[in-house]
Amino acid sequence: MTIASTTTTTTTTEGRSHRPLPLGSITPRGWLLDQLRLQADNITGQLEAIWPDVGPDSGWRGGAGENWERGPYYLDGLVPLAHVLQDDRLLALATPWIEWILASQRDDGFFGPVGNDDWWPRMVALKVLTQHADATGDERVPPFLERYFRHQLSALPGRPLTSWGRARGADNALSVWWLYERTGDPWLLDLVDLLAAQTIRWDDYLASDLITGPARTFSHRTHGPNVAMGLKTGAVSALRDRDVRGHTARTEASFAALDRWHGQASGWFSGDEWLGGREATAGIETCQVVEMMFTAEVHAQVYGRGIDGDRLESLAYNLLPASSDPEMRGHQYHQQANQVEVSVGRREWSFSSDDAGIFGLEPHFGCCTANLHQGWPKFVSHLWLRDADGLRVVAYAPSAIATEVDDDAVSIVVDTEYPFDETVRIRVATSRTTPFALRLRVPSWAQGAELTVGGVRVAIGSPGADAGLPIVDGYVTLERDWSATGDVVLVLPMRARVVRRERQAAAVRLGPLTMVYSPGERWVEHDGAPGIGEWEVHARGSWNWALAEVRDAAGWRVTRGAVPAAPWSLEDRRRAPVVLHAPGARATEWRMAGAQADTPPFSPVLDHGPDDDLRLVPYGSARLRVTEFPVIGNWRDIDDPDEPTER
Repeated sequence: MTIASTTTTTTTTEGRSHRPLPLGSITPRGWLLDQLRLQADNITGQLEAIWPDVGPDSGWRGGAGENWERGPYYLDGLVPLAHVLQDDRLLALATPWIEWILASQRDDGFFGPVGNDDWWPRMVALKVLTQHADATGDERVPPFLERYFRHQLSALPGRPLTSWGRARGADNALSVWWLYERTGDPWLLDLVDLLAAQTIRWDDYLASDLITGPARTFSHRTHGPNVAMGLKTGAVSALRDRDVRGHTARTEASFAALDRWHGQASGWFSGDEWLGGREATAGIETCQVVEMMFTAEVHAQVYGRGIDGDRLESLAYNLLPASSDPEMRGHQYHQQANQVEVSVGRREWSFSSDDAGIFGLEPHFGCCTANLHQGWPKFVSHLWLRDADGLRVVAYAPSAIATEVDDDAVSIVVDTEYPFDETVRIRVATSRTTPFALRLRVPSWAQGAELTVGGVRVAIGSPGADAGLPIVDGYVTLERDWSATGDVVLVLPMRARVVRRERQAAAVRLGPLTMVYSPGERWVEHDGAPGIGEWEVHARGSWNWALAEVRDAAGWRVTRGAVPAAPWSLEDRRRAPVVLHAPGARATEWRMAGAQADTPPFSPVLDHGPDDDLRLVPYGSARLRVTEFPVIGNWRDIDDPDEPTER
């Protein structure tokens, strides 16, 4: 096996505006390291031993077993997890897969299991190989990709993308761009154009023809993970035609339509297999969560806006941790915003079985079992990007970065307990004295953000303001000699914000966190379950609470505590790394509807219990939760038509 120390990069006139750092350049620290170690020690590190679909008999290792998408899905998380943790055991798990894939290429350039010729799973395998090459400099990967892409250019006119491949062709194109950005071979652009012509025009569909209620029949255009993957199609097209402004506008129109017809209290669109509407009991599939994260990471590379990081944090700090149990032993196929019971029971999913909501190895279907692994490690590997004149933050998390600016070594340590705390401390170490830019994202919710550099306050102005550093596309730019500058300290004030929902209901945000009420959790293990285990979760107390005094939410009290060893756990509903104290009372007429909460009653709620202090905790920490609340009070207390609501 020939391994080079670095991957050769040829600068071309086209490609990503903000380039990712090589896999392994960014490593987790603090609570984020604890979270990835839980993943490595539990579901990802044990999966080959407990799930035959990715065991030694996998078709993607030359066996007679499953030979479609599950092996590549698993590798798409295993490979980045191994490198961001620098974990030799995980690297040893990944090596036989990589070696078999590289050895499977035929003379005509095609590769993979002989019994499966679908373009789609090979799109995932290509992502695996490019990440492997970024991390190791494996010189075999570029010529392997060149041979395969020449095969695609020849074969696709007669055997075009269909089914899943047609929905997800942008992922294929990204790997073509990876090679083009290293070789500059013009024929690769012909393949980019061919793939685009055979891929669903997602922004046209989402912005103009999107289904306006829960889907009741299957279509690739209404399948939640397909939508999440398809949302990157515009950004990938912008790499080719350079119309970043136009594609950005079309992508935003797609997001707006999804929010209007399928938006959830978490800020994301439903997809309980298919798009499921706006009710708080609609589900969101785990595959959809991790694929939407990757799409947000691609948006950050191409569009370069602060909102791309806002969206990535919203997923990583809410829906991603909620999709697994606190120790990452099992996952849900679907999660709900108002999830007050986790059990085997009938729920009004668009299309799923009764066990889709329990935590386990393979609830409902195994795609999420294979695909969930990419969420946390790819989040780590995309926390920072390289700009032409320096570096930029995409998302804030405790981490360390080892990179270069114009061949000068630069190391950065991000010391923070964000998103549980407001303060981010960044230490830059370099011997380079030539100034370079450091771009800091100022989240759209962070009114009154404060910045100091080396103990000296730096004013931040409003977008377009004359006073202070301007915020441009969600970023402030610090350009200076960083060799002896001192710490950069950014304080992002987190004040409660209320988001309006149907029936005048309300959801609550605190910084990047969605805050929820937890009724307490009683975990019940299923005897004889496969894998590490399988669990239902039942409430310890009443869940049917309403909020009060929502117009005064910015003044609600916040208390903070230590981040636990399992960062997104909730051993006690009264203790969490961050707690928001909100006024409220029991909504006595709000009841169960079968195995789930009924829709919230219309606000204002008139029949309610005595006032109480509701302790709201992070969505990602509570596997039982109320996210969308009815509201107590008169109509003016609930809503002011002249006051804009957050979307």
